[in-house]
Amino acid sequence: MARHEILAGKVQLYRRTNRIWHCSASVNGVQHRSSTKEEDLELAKVAAEDWYLDLRGKSRYGLIKKKEITFNKVADQFELEYETITEGLRSPRWVEGHKHRLRLHLRPFFGSMGISEVTAGQAQAYRVCRAGQAGRKPRARADGEEERAAKPPSRSTIHDEIVTLRQVLKTAQRHGWLSHLPDLSPPYGTRGKISHRPWFSPAEYKALYMATREYAKTVHGRHRWNAEQVHDFVLFMGNTGLRPDEAKNLQHRDISIVKDQDTGQRILEIEVRGKTGVGYCKSMPGAVVVYERLLARAKPEPKIKHTARQKRAGGDIVMPAVSYPQPKDAVFPGNHIKLFNKLLERNGLKGDRDGQLRTAYSLRHTYICLRLMEGADIYQIAKNCRTSVEMIEKYYAAHIKNTLDTSAINRRRPRRKGEAQADLHSDEWSAI
Repeated sequence: MARHEILAGKVQLYRRTNRIWHCSASVNGVQHRSSTKEEDLELAKVAAEDWYLDLRGKSRYGLIKKKEITFNKVADQFELEYETITEGLRSPRWVEGHKHRLRLHLRPFFGSMGISEVTAGQAQAYRVCRAGQAGRKPRARADGEEERAAKPPSRSTIHDEIVTLRQVLKTAQRHGWLSHLPDLSPPYGTRGKISHRPWFSPAEYKALYMATREYAKTVHGRHRWNAEQVHDFVLFMGNTGLRPDEAKNLQHRDISIVKDQDTGQRILEIEVRGKTGVGYCKSMPGAVVVYERLLARAKPEPKIKHTARQKRAGGDIVMPAVSYPQPKDAVFPGNHIKLFNKLLERNGLKGDRDGQLRTAYSLRHTYICLRLMEGADIYQIAKNCRTSVEMIEKYYAAHIKNTLDTSAINRRRPRRKGEAQADLHSDEWSAI
C-alpha cells in the first residue's frame, strides 16, 4: 500500500487496491478519514490539505460531533440488564411493557442520537410529538351510530414512556457513557388534576350484587356455575379489598377462617401474593359466608363426548365423579371478566358520573372507600390493602365527605368579655 505524508506528517495519504487516494488525520485525539476522490497524487495532496484545514476549523468552533454510543446501543444494554436483574421481582408483563415502549415509540425518536444528545429539551419535544399522534382506533360501533375518532395517548401513557426513557439514561450513567441525568420532569403543569378512581357507591354496590344474585338464580343450568362464581367474586372482593391479580393467584390453602380476638367475629385471614410480594389481609365478616359457599360448590363437570355406540348402550356410559375444591386449587379458577362486564353494562353500572369505566379493580376501590366512610383508621386500611397512606389520601380519601371534620372546620373563636363584634353568620348577613 502506497503512503505519503503532508503538513509535517499531520495528514497521511494512502492508496489501497484501487486508484483513488484517501487521507487520514487526528484532531483532538480522534482519528478522521476521508476520500480525496483524486487519482493524481498532486491533486490528492491539495484536496487532503483543504480537507484537513476545514476539519480543524470545524473542531475549533465545536461543529464536529463527538463519537459516542447511541441510544439504541444503550437501550439494548438496558433490556439485557433489566430482564436479568429483576427476574422474579417485577411482573413479566411490566418488563415486556418496557420493551414494547422502546420498540414502538422511543427507539424511532431517539434511536440514532448519541446518548448525550438526549437532553431535557429533546424529552419535551418527544412529549409534544407523542401528544400530536393518534392512538388506537376505538371499536366499531353498531349501525346508525357515528364512528368515534382515535384519541391521542393519555397522560399516564406518556408518563410510562418517560419512565422507560429515564431507566435507559440511568443505565448509560452507570456504565460511564453519560455524565449526568437530564431533568425529565414535565415543565408545565407538574401537578395533575386530582380525580378519584372509579368505585361503586353504597347504593350502586348493592345494586351490583343484587343483579349478580338474580342472574345466578335465573340463568340456564349450563352457565349457573359461572354466574354463581361471579356473584361470590363481587362479594368476596368487596369484603377483602384484594387486587384482581391477587385474587387470581389466591389458593384455598392461603385462606383460614378464624375468630378475631378483638371483635369476636369470624373473619378470613388471607396470605396474599401479588405485585408487592407476599402480604396479609384480614377480611370483613361478610366474606366468611361467601368463602364457605365457594368451598361447598362442586367443580364444573368436564364435557365428555360419547360415541353413538356408547349412547345406544346407556349402561356403559360412566359419568365423572363430583369433586370439590382442594387446598391447592385456585379460589377463582377461569376468567369471568366478560360476564362481569356484561352484567355491568346490562345494569347501567359500567361508567361512573365522570365517564370513567368501572372494572374488577373498582371493587378494591369500593372496599377502601366504604371502610373510610365507616371511620376506619387510614393507616390500618393501607396496611391491610398493602399500599401506602399517601396513595389512599390522594386517590380515595379526597372525595369521601365523611373524612371532613365539621367541628374543626366550623370552629369559632370565643368572644372576649365586653367585645362587640358583628355576627357574620347570622341570617341577616347570609341574606346579603
